[in-house]
Amino acid sequence: MDLAFIQSCSDPALKPAIIQRFLDEVGSPKPLAVTVNMSGKAVLLPEPRSVDEAMATIQHYAGQAIVRVGVTQMPAGIGVKEIGDLDPALLDPCENLRIGTGLFAKIIRIVTKWYGNPQGEEGLPQVFDDAVYAWRTGEFEGVSVFQAQDPVPVNEVPMKEKNLDMLEGSGAAPQEVTSDTEPVSSEDAGMRINLSRLGGNVQEQ
Repeated sequence: MDLAFIQSCSDPALKPAIIQRFLDEVGSPKPLAVTVNMSGKAVLLPEPRSVDEAMATIQHYAGQAIVRVGVTQMPAGIGVKEIGDLDPALLDPCENLRIGTGLFAKIIRIVTKWYGNPQGEEGLPQVFDDAVYAWRTGEFEGVSVFQAQDPVPVNEVPMKEKNLDMLEGSGAAPQEVTSDTEPVSSEDAGMRINLSRLGGNVQEQ
């Protein structure tokens, strides 16, 4: 995943180096990647060979397991009321990156607000680490981060440019993600899609 692709497809609130770190921590190099965790255990699945196969797996486990999809390993089913409404576009690398980085930017804003908008070099790496943990678990300090309201208007960036540079460490440009990048473990995935409550509404826990 090169710099041009990240710049054209990702949420503009995050700098490319932050997005690269995010993908290194939780993402998958495979656009059709589907990870499923049921009752605390990873479900061993054959690698999907097509969008249709990946969608069949997602739809099969939706409502009874934790399901993560695509290059960002975002939770499937956010804002979806019925299994049939799950959109195959989530498996498109650009669309998955757009939605996934938008969600991660919101999580960073949630964590940053909780910390009192830290400006120093020591606090900001902790914000990133906690945001990654919240992405994996779906919660931060008792808040369901994927469903929580964004604390900052979408057209505003919660961190100044210099603060984002601190998170980037060296500030180097993103490196291409190679095929040996490890996908995120489904044991770390934190979303349970449950269609059995609220009249069939998809919920994340």
